[in-house]
Amino acid sequence: MSTATAAARPGVVLADLLPASRVRDAALVLGGAALTGLAAQLSVPVPGSPVPVTGQTFAALLVGTALGARRGFLSLALYAVAGVVGVPWFAGGTSGSGAVSFGYVIGMLLASAAVGALARRGTDRSPLRMAGTMILGEAIIYAVGVPYLALAADMSASQAISLGLTPFLVGDAVKAALAMGVLPTAWKFVSKR
Repeated sequence: MSTATAAARPGVVLADLLPASRVRDAALVLGGAALTGLAAQLSVPVPGSPVPVTGQTFAALLVGTALGARRGFLSLALYAVAGVVGVPWFAGGTSGSGAVSFGYVIGMLLASAAVGALARRGTDRSPLRMAGTMILGEAIIYAVGVPYLALAADMSASQAISLGLTPFLVGDAVKAALAMGVLPTAWKFVSKR
């Protein structure tokens, strides 16, 4: 099947354009985990917040969208488990489940599955729908990460929102804008082939 035919077929994500095999799926899952781990090293401290700005949320949502719900979830599950057992690839080269920001990792796992399911419905093929997909993914990450931060750091809900959500909204808008350009452009490219 040509990539143009596959691109036109509903229920297809970008990873499905590669020849199907278990080896492909394993490589995609490993690659998605590694990409997320590398992106987490792009870490900038936020004054007053125990949570840094990283590239890992963008990578997690990109992985979910490009790989689909199942492979995206498995990639982020591998990322989370490996980080918990000692691979130093959480934000800033940390590992373990004791960090107050670990809830965001759990949220990324769930968000990657959600955006992957939406991508199977074609939301990654137009800029406007991709923006909505990214916003939903970010909302899922915060829905888990902010309450976890409040509990782990012994903060009130308003403190957790102030330190674990508000400072990141502008960066999330930039990430959504990048995704709005990258994924629909990738689909246009492969459908022309």
